[in-house]
Amino acid sequence: QVQLVESGGGSVQAGGSLRLSCAAFGYITTNLCMGWFRQAPGKEREGVAVIYTGDGSTDYADSMKGRFTMSRVNAKNTVYLQMNSLKPEDTAMYYCAANFEFRAGSCVSTKTDFRYWGQGTQVTVSS
Repeated sequence: QVQLVESGGGSVQAGGSLRLSCAAFGYITTNLCMGWFRQAPGKEREGVAVIYTGDGSTDYADSMKGRFTMSRVNAKNTVYLQMNSLKPEDTAMYYCAANFEFRAGSCVSTKTDFRYWGQGTQVTVSS
């Protein structure tokens, strides 16, 4: 089993920035597709971005392009989500997810069948 530990959430004013962190622990045997999802009260879960640890390739949901950036530190099995120019509508619980993948082509922002999920970290953006 793989466990995911998230951190970095908090409260920020509109236009500010936050960096979320997700570290994977456990028996990691191959490359991972790691993603971020978010869910606001009363709304469906929404994919934010993904990164493939094998080559660092990323994919973003359209609404996040230009504002959010994912990166990884493979030696630590850790990925980051840098969030800039935050808006009140970005307020949500943000979840980290991971799945073993053999190639980057399977790691896209529309992917939903992640096997492992974190407990979430709250992001609140005030106006």
